[in-house]
Amino acid sequence: MHVLIAGGGIAGSVAAMALQRAGIEATIFESHPRTDVDVGSYFTVSPNGLDALDAIGALGLVKQHGVPTRQNILLDTNGRPLGTAGLGTPLPDGTIAQTMKRATLTRVLLDEAIRRGIRVEFGRRLVGAGADTSGAVTATFDDGSRKSGDLLVGADGIHSAVRGIIDPSAPSGRFVGLTNFGGVTRGANLDIESDAWHMIFGRRAFFGYIAGSNRDVVWFVNWPRDPIERDERTSTSNAAWKEQLTELFRDDRGPAIDLIRAGELELAADNTYDLGHVPVWYRGPIVIIGDAAHAPSPTSGQGASMAAEDGVILAKALRDLPSIPHALAAYEKERRPRVEKIVAFGARGSSAKVPGGAGRVARDALLRLVFRFLVTERSMAWQFGHRVEWDRRLAAAP
Repeated sequence: MHVLIAGGGIAGSVAAMALQRAGIEATIFESHPRTDVDVGSYFTVSPNGLDALDAIGALGLVKQHGVPTRQNILLDTNGRPLGTAGLGTPLPDGTIAQTMKRATLTRVLLDEAIRRGIRVEFGRRLVGAGADTSGAVTATFDDGSRKSGDLLVGADGIHSAVRGIIDPSAPSGRFVGLTNFGGVTRGANLDIESDAWHMIFGRRAFFGYIAGSNRDVVWFVNWPRDPIERDERTSTSNAAWKEQLTELFRDDRGPAIDLIRAGELELAADNTYDLGHVPVWYRGPIVIIGDAAHAPSPTSGQGASMAAEDGVILAKALRDLPSIPHALAAYEKERRPRVEKIVAFGARGSSAKVPGGAGRVARDALLRLVFRFLVTERSMAWQFGHRVEWDRRLAAAP
């Protein structure tokens, strides 16, 4: 069997390495050129995602680039605690959640796939695909070239081309009402816990920060507003964005203004989308995984972990079931209920970030109760405690 994978992100790289472990050949086609520059924002990979990376033997490599992160500390606009949210039971070796740049994790995993002998072709953007009467699938790229295989996996993100090939009426990503900015402030040397995100529910925006290495502080802003269009993005300098961001926090206590003013903006004007129920995940020998099939908002903290889980479970299905149709049905049966529940959970979290006026007071009172009684290690075990169980055979779908 030869599997074609469109997309060299987290889902594509993990799927390729999991397939290799299952004895299945895969080739990754990545639309962007190869780069060693890590740009963009930081995020946290929770224990369930790390477990999936451990299943492909990549956990140790990923930990070299991560900052151990135990919990989220939630604060109101006046700096008073709303509660804490743990990030899951550690793995058996004691590993806890890891915070790192998304681009770093993507690059490290793709480089590891190459090191293991998996073929990766850069600058290959998929624009079409179809199956013939023998069941083989042929992918067409924007340079006119073609490649045939036994299965095409769309790991090409929330704006997936493969999703539309499977089902032309498939939904697109939904703007959730938040835009994202992120940066790092060198040598800030804040006196804060080194293993926790601090998150402020401000009056106008949401601010998060965490201690990095060498006294640096990594931070992000979720700004509720209309989507940022291309003209505004290209005409606004980083300095101008920073001025607008500091204005958002003028009435909030905490270090947001100082960190933004002294910081380097590494992610600007990124619109936030999610993708909930996609009716059709596969058709014939073509299937979607990761954000192409289901994209939770960043509030869920589960996007990368879901992508990694998908890659491993798809490989298990192809390993354990007698045919590609049986494998794809088993993959969907195993994954759909979990990922759609997580997308819905993330959507609720995004909507709670910044209500105004009296709504903010009511929200803060409710959040104190929620984080005290409802958001507990036990109640969140369905997210963080999930394990892919590589040695457990996957059952066929009914």
